[in-house]
Amino acid sequence: MPSIIQLLPDHVANQIAAGEVVQRPASVVKELLENAVDAGANDIKLILKDAGKSLVQVIDNGKGMSVTDARLCFERHATSKIRQAEDLFSLHTKGFRGEALASIAAIAHVEMKTKQDQEELGTHIIIEGSKFVSQEVAVLPKGTSFSVKNLFFNIPARRNFLKSDTVEYRHIIDEFHRVALAHPQIYFTFYHNGSEMFNLHPSSLRQRIVAIFSGKTNEKLVPVTEETEIVTIQGFVCKPELPRKIVANSFSLLMIDS
Repeated sequence: MPSIIQLLPDHVANQIAAGEVVQRPASVVKELLENAVDAGANDIKLILKDAGKSLVQVIDNGKGMSVTDARLCFERHATSKIRQAEDLFSLHTKGFRGEALASIAAIAHVEMKTKQDQEELGTHIIIEGSKFVSQEVAVLPKGTSFSVKNLFFNIPARRNFLKSDTVEYRHIIDEFHRVALAHPQIYFTFYHNGSEMFNLHPSSLRQRIVAIFSGKTNEKLVPVTEETEIVTIQGFVCKPELPRKIVANSFSLLMIDS
């Protein structure tokens, strides 16, 4: 009887993995924003078109990547976060599996520009559906820019599964809030269809909360501080008379150190 088990081609495996990592444009926003934070950026721009369906772009001024890393970062399980299994018990970054960029590149048109501070030239890479279209040297500012266009262009069934722009935009806003609230020291700007939606300067946590949820939030915030031998919790919770949406987001305003 002939064997029936075979290894999947890389492009098929990447598309399957993409279903786990990239469910909607908000998934791309989450991964790219977290990568920018992990890169040490203190200035991050998020640019969207059509609620991320046509374009999700994240520009940061982080440490950037070398030519080798720029190419390697799109391979599955390629990561700078861990070296051995024991590292899983001392994680201090947003992600570590090395699947996000490979998954995104499998189901979109991706353009990456990156340069390290000490280098004179950077790297410009274009990928379409996991296929490298071009790689060139380029004059670039320090940091990294990821442009993800035409999400699910090669998987029409997944693209048709996406909701309206209003719904998808709301999911993106939730992801943006989570990252921006957790890192008030970072300057975030957010543009959608050419309009500026957020301009968040570095600030204290209270000021960042107020900047996101409006000035009326300030008087409704209750500071929370608790220190034990195991964990330290600092942050704010909202009084229950605030609108339900803001109260629900209050759970992401607690900073926990263990």
